[in-house]
Amino acid sequence: MNGPLIVQSDKTVLLEVAHPDARDARHELAVFAELERAPEHMHTYRITRLGLWNARAAGHTGEEMVATLEKYSKFPIPTSVATDIVDTVARYGRVRIERDSEGLLLTAETAAILVEIVRNKRIAEFIGERVSELTVRIGAWARGTIKQELLNIGWPAEDFAGFTTGQPLELALDAQSGWVMRDYQQQAVDLFSASGAGVVVLPCGAGKTVVGIGALAKAQTSTLILVTNSVSARQWRDEILARTTLTEDEVGEYSGERKEIKPVTIATYNILTAKRGGVLAHLPLLDALDWGLVIYDEVHLLPAPVFKLTADLQARRRLGLTATLVREDGKEGDVFSLIGPKRFDAPWKDIEAQGFIAPARCVEVRVTLEPDERMDYSVSDDRSKFRIAATSPAKLAVIHKLIAQHPDDQILVIAQYLDQIDEVALSLDLPTITGATPVDERETLYQQFREGTIRVLVVSKVANFSIDLPEASVAIQISGSFGSRQEEAQRLGRILRPKSDARSAVFYTVVARDTVEQDFAQNRQRFLTEQGYGYEIVDAGEL
Repeated sequence: MNGPLIVQSDKTVLLEVAHPDARDARHELAVFAELERAPEHMHTYRITRLGLWNARAAGHTGEEMVATLEKYSKFPIPTSVATDIVDTVARYGRVRIERDSEGLLLTAETAAILVEIVRNKRIAEFIGERVSELTVRIGAWARGTIKQELLNIGWPAEDFAGFTTGQPLELALDAQSGWVMRDYQQQAVDLFSASGAGVVVLPCGAGKTVVGIGALAKAQTSTLILVTNSVSARQWRDEILARTTLTEDEVGEYSGERKEIKPVTIATYNILTAKRGGVLAHLPLLDALDWGLVIYDEVHLLPAPVFKLTADLQARRRLGLTATLVREDGKEGDVFSLIGPKRFDAPWKDIEAQGFIAPARCVEVRVTLEPDERMDYSVSDDRSKFRIAATSPAKLAVIHKLIAQHPDDQILVIAQYLDQIDEVALSLDLPTITGATPVDERETLYQQFREGTIRVLVVSKVANFSIDLPEASVAIQISGSFGSRQEEAQRLGRILRPKSDARSAVFYTVVARDTVEQDFAQNRQRFLTEQGYGYEIVDAGEL
């Protein structure tokens, strides 16, 4: 045994980065373990219950996961770890939710499991009459909440209660436009459709929207699509009209600007959670039509109120689309319970190897604060410290240099703070897009960028989500959201669309050294490393 892994009894796994088998080991380990730390030479993964259950739902067995560890381990793996993995995975599906002619049933594999469940104070109120030694009735209204609570006590349920058919909708994929689904997209559609509920994880640029359209075409039912913003809504609408036989009369937008309810309705998260007089003003949208399918775009960004609404939508098919299951608020368990477990996950580097996303270099450029900035930084509170570091004027010179070094590239400069965006735009005479930019103006600027009329565009976090800019090949990130891994996934994704000339992408992050911003940057690096990307660190003076 001389592999790159060291498996420890606390269920952490160390990966020796320089080992010749490290890449293969990372690829197989990522199926069920989460990367926690990624310094230069030794990366730390953690095996969690939720990670194991997601892997099981995606078709992997506990024995296969143990075999992966044994295959790549430098030393014999602790017996306790192997046993715990197999036992934890085996808990998945030992509780089932089913349906008979009278309603919903909850069935446990053993009487002891059922007793543990019905005596749990958070579940007892949802339990009805006992049907048999192993089965009790539950209310249809409590289907989602019960699944959440079952996950919390370590008995993740498989839901076989089925789904409403929804209002029938006749459509087909439009083969005349000359496109076909890629193999991994078709596989994702098939795996989701076989279950009716779950999450598909694909890199930005790998065609998550196409997977959603494929699921829509297979379901043949009225569909509600929830997206991050109005620009995303219009891109979904355009893609649906281009790739299916649906007409403009059958695809509507429900947002702050339009209130259309059609057989396929695309709504924004903001409108769904908007309140008037303290109540959700647009809640009737969820029952406006007999939706047979609900698609959640960028499910890792699902607002907390939508989870509560989703708990009441368990009778409808639910598809979550995302580039990463990581949520900074720790609500991955709610995604698992209420949307569904992971059904398909394609590693970024695998999709890159097939030529469907561009290869990318990831470079961190470190700048040094000026003495007066350093003094201000030293006497500030934590939040002010981050802002001082993130908006350091020293970053301006770096932006100038990097743009000059890429004269033939389409470049996005990405920032968190509006005054920083204004300063950069004024200094370089560049157009900007922020949350205050009207939707029509945003679409015009994006289109000019796609056409090459605009070569460099300064954007806020509104450009993180579902924006299709195929020729963007360089991103310069100068400030972000406190080291968010999900944000890193979105921003890298903006430049991963394959280029017409097959050029590689470059993702720069400009960071103030010896500050909390540098500390947060290490958290973002975890995501990039987990996906197999190398990460260079250079001094601004070396550019």
